[in-house]
Amino acid sequence: MKSTFTDDMIESFFGRFQSFQTSGSMAFKPGLERMEFVDQMAGHPHRKYRTVHVAGTNGKGSVSNMLASALAATGLKVGLYTSPHILGVRERARVIDAGGVRLIGRDALGEIISRWGDTYINIGLSFFEVTTCIAFEWFAVEGVDVAVIETGLGGRMDSTNIITPELSVITNIGYDHCDILGNTLGEIAYEKAGIIKPLIPVVVGESHPETDPVFERKTLYTNLPEAEFMGDRGRIMSLLRFADKTVPAGWEHADGILSAMDLQGPCQVKNLRTVMTALQVLGVTPDAPVLEAVEHTASRMDFHGRWERLAVADTYEVIADIGHNEHGLRLNFARLSEIAAGGTKLVIVYGSVSDKDVDAVLRLIPREAELVIFTNADNHRALPAAEAAKRYEADCAEVGCEPCRHVVCQTVASAVETALAEALQARTLIYIGGSTYVVSEAVRCFPDCE
Repeated sequence: MKSTFTDDMIESFFGRFQSFQTSGSMAFKPGLERMEFVDQMAGHPHRKYRTVHVAGTNGKGSVSNMLASALAATGLKVGLYTSPHILGVRERARVIDAGGVRLIGRDALGEIISRWGDTYINIGLSFFEVTTCIAFEWFAVEGVDVAVIETGLGGRMDSTNIITPELSVITNIGYDHCDILGNTLGEIAYEKAGIIKPLIPVVVGESHPETDPVFERKTLYTNLPEAEFMGDRGRIMSLLRFADKTVPAGWEHADGILSAMDLQGPCQVKNLRTVMTALQVLGVTPDAPVLEAVEHTASRMDFHGRWERLAVADTYEVIADIGHNEHGLRLNFARLSEIAAGGTKLVIVYGSVSDKDVDAVLRLIPREAELVIFTNADNHRALPAAEAAKRYEADCAEVGCEPCRHVVCQTVASAVETALAEALQARTLIYIGGSTYVVSEAVRCFPDCE
């Protein structure tokens, strides 16, 4: 039966709200008062199921999807709320069970909007607050056993932070959204640590001398009122685990899992360790079905944009990744350098938004690249491709090196076309990245991937 709530109706409704994807930091509304008010009106839907809360600078999406896939393999009905979306807003809320993965249906979305849409508008919620409310409500309607909830930005003031989870996960800390979260790793860690709750265990994916004390103090101070129940300081601190200092159950299978995973990319070894540590804290045995679910996360969860292979042909392979800041792209570009050093021709399609530290990223572009194609997505936040190219040339001059051969393409589609033409004569890896928006448009150039 055809849905009565159409994609045009979905687009029209969500177009009423400012989103970070289109408006940047102007769309960020700090404070939880609006969410708490609407949540109370709705009867606190997120209290009807267990939750796992995931924050961090990079890797949140991969970790959240792997956790959801693994939990579903234990027989649970699992909700998953993530952002941003690649192809459509319905991707943000998914349910996975024995029947597979489902995006929130158009009619289910329409029903929630018919009941709560006017309230969302009148209270002045942001786009992210609206999608969060809808996801929490839908998961309750679906009767999920547990939901994995990814923060949007930060943690302390993030719309999702009204939940009390069974486990909080913080993947890592890097420089991103500094205008909102702070200019030091410690300040950013403080905002992410805002998801730490009393008596709730915490897994931190990557330890760092500048951020570890932040998580330790937050864990201690959050639990001080419960000290008489917890005993000494050591027992309080046992709530906090650093994944990279832990050997989780099943880690002896890590090499085999990583080689079989359909989520590839240099970051996944750290993400996998974080996931397996989280599963251990949750009491999940890493048996064969769970490990297989982790290995096939991308296909099971219909998960896009993480070192995703968009196309393979006789002379080329196309990889796309939404890594968009220095912390994430440093790993990606280092891997690309290794591949190019092995004799593969490297072509990079790069575009960014204007409110990122673009110069820090441009300095990382592999010198082994045969061609760098600067482009921009169809988004008013996008950094114009010509400006990116000019800044790249200036950055190269500043460090005294010759820039790679580079061109400017005004659309992502024309950049993809140029990259494919470059790959006709020799074995070529085409890497597309720099922003979610560039990847989103690039995916549409390869219909088999949608």
